[in-house]
Amino acid sequence: MLLDLHEIIEMPGRSVPFQCELDRERLSFPSLEAFNGPVTARGTVKNTAGVLELTADVEADMTVRCCRCGKPVRRRSTPRYAATLQADAEDGDSDDVFPLEGDMADVSDVLETCFILNTDQRFLCRDDCKGLCPTCGKDLNDGPCGCGKEIDPRMAALGQLLDDIQEV
Repeated sequence: MLLDLHEIIEMPGRSVPFQCELDRERLSFPSLEAFNGPVTARGTVKNTAGVLELTADVEADMTVRCCRCGKPVRRRSTPRYAATLQADAEDGDSDDVFPLEGDMADVSDVLETCFILNTDQRFLCRDDCKGLCPTCGKDLNDGPCGCGKEIDPRMAALGQLLDDIQEV
């Protein structure tokens, strides 16, 4: 969404409100299963002493995968982002400074970038998730799997000595 800022560029203290929907295709990341609705943003661009400051609240309801057990987890994200808009900014200068296109700002692009840079990439279904057994793949949150602990092959000889001692 291109936002026309010509009314506030030369007027410190003025602001322009905006509301938009972000492109869910551009917001994808590896652990994301799906967005459960639109990703919306609402905010303002304010001229503060000649500096254009964008602030916005973004709402996203998404289903992600637990990085330990793989279960789907529903998460609601409502971050607040802040960014500076500059006419002479170049891409890559800073994570929170974005270029203007004449008197226009692409607020969707700014907020999509902020979302991608600031969203966790790994999620847990719960803080104490035990994950999956590396041997059989059973979900350890449902109980033990029955696989014996693997003995380090370097320690196998010591294990045999212990077995011999117990037999005596």
